[in-house]
Amino acid sequence: IMELNDRNLQTLTEYLQKTLSPDPAVRRPAEKFLESVEGNQNYPILLLTVLEKSQDEVIRVCAAVTFKNYIKRNWRVVEDELNKISDPDRTAIKANIVNLMLSSPEQIQKQLSDAISIIGREDFPQKWPDLLSEMVTRFQSGDFHVINGILRTAHSLFKRYRHEFKSNELWSEIKLVLDTFAQPLTELFKATIDLCQTHATDINALKVLFSSLALISKLFYSLNFQDLPEFFEDNMETWMTNFHNLLTLDNKLLQTDDEEEAGLLELLKSQICDNAALYAQKYDEEFQPYLPRFVTAIWNLLVTTGQEVKYDLLVSNAIQFLASVCERPHYKHLFEDQNVLTSICEKVIVPNMEFRSADEEAFEDNSEEYIIRDLEGSDIDTRRRAACDLVRGLCKFFEGPVTGIFSGYVNSMLTEYAKNPGVNWKHKDAAIYLVTSLASKAQTQKHGITQANELVNLSEFFVNHILVDLKSPNVNEFPVLKADAIKYVMTFRSQLPKEQLLEAVPLLVAHLQAESIVQHTYAAHALERLFTMRGANNQIQLVTHCLTQNVNC
Repeated sequence: IMELNDRNLQTLTEYLQKTLSPDPAVRRPAEKFLESVEGNQNYPILLLTVLEKSQDEVIRVCAAVTFKNYIKRNWRVVEDELNKISDPDRTAIKANIVNLMLSSPEQIQKQLSDAISIIGREDFPQKWPDLLSEMVTRFQSGDFHVINGILRTAHSLFKRYRHEFKSNELWSEIKLVLDTFAQPLTELFKATIDLCQTHATDINALKVLFSSLALISKLFYSLNFQDLPEFFEDNMETWMTNFHNLLTLDNKLLQTDDEEEAGLLELLKSQICDNAALYAQKYDEEFQPYLPRFVTAIWNLLVTTGQEVKYDLLVSNAIQFLASVCERPHYKHLFEDQNVLTSICEKVIVPNMEFRSADEEAFEDNSEEYIIRDLEGSDIDTRRRAACDLVRGLCKFFEGPVTGIFSGYVNSMLTEYAKNPGVNWKHKDAAIYLVTSLASKAQTQKHGITQANELVNLSEFFVNHILVDLKSPNVNEFPVLKADAIKYVMTFRSQLPKEQLLEAVPLLVAHLQAESIVQHTYAAHALERLFTMRGANNQIQLVTHCLTQNVNC
């Protein structure tokens, strides 16, 4: 046992100080020492005492991080293994940590909030039944530093409800949370919105209040994800009316000059779009009375929001909302009018498929990130991916009209490109992306697109517009278009005739020499995909064909 005395606190402080040293000869032994004593009773309590009492802000933060990592490594009790934290320490930690977290500055508050979430995952609700009631009582404090600490902690506790499998244990936990938390959260939501109006001209107050509203909106999503709780159904009017008002709110004080970083208003509106999409998808019957006003508000948002990177999450979530609405039979009538479809295509889909300077920058300077996002499908929050999902959603009921509208756009983009390829190459990039979105109905990692829109002639587009880039004698000219062409072959490998694939193989090999990292990586990836395609007898198609026909592949 490590005694709770000044000498041990002093020793611990000195070792924490040494762990911050840039000199490995000082830092590593200190880290080793802390590891060697972390099994001792009272060690975590000493850490929390340093965190609370030290006069040195840096040491306090260091103690908070060390404590969180200690909890992360040791809190879980593994059957047949030694319990790494003594029962008295566990009890003392749970008795003090919420208070300590709420009275700490924000940097420390975040670390302790994470620690509470880790403990909560293991112990809540059975071994920590009073956690929620202890948190909820703090909503009355009126101190938004405290309130945001509670909301942040609740968010990290409840967000797992978004991906947990249904089970009786999960249902009973969510029911307990709803019984304790839903009503106070709703009251806090209403009170915070009132305060936003009271402090509409105070930028510092608004920043704190909008942080709260963003967290409250995230909690709404988590608590409503598994099923529509009776409480939220009964209070839908309150939540949806306020969400709608926030969506249409424009406070100049909350606008940021930063072009990259999303501001509080954008983050809040992005989450509200997600919440509306959740209800439109899962609870369409109950949500029906509110839907038209959300469609209008989100539509207005899309046509008035700029192309800056800071709006990317907002725009992609807003488009995803429209995508989730347009493929539900319930809402089909909202999109039947040809003018509505044309307007969506013209004002939402086409502008968000454009290759922007930020994309060009990523293509050239951050190729690894670009490839992961574009090729490996982690582009979930990009405008292009959302616009592509919206095209697919619209094609579910309106394939003919949508294909007709887009064919016009594709032709005009290709005409613009042909007039001056050097200046207008982005028009062709958008046209290829549009054709890909339009043609793709179902796909798998193994086979690429397995079901295509029959109204799009993929083979003809390949001959007229893709082959020319693959055959270009200068592999380093227009690298984005070359990468697009390679990706087209890879995406539609199951749909294009074998002759066209065979024609593409030597051309793809030539692109392995390209200077652009994206381009030569795509070429290698495409060749690997083509050479592992299997035919009817599970034979590797292209390789077999090359060997039997003596084709020079």
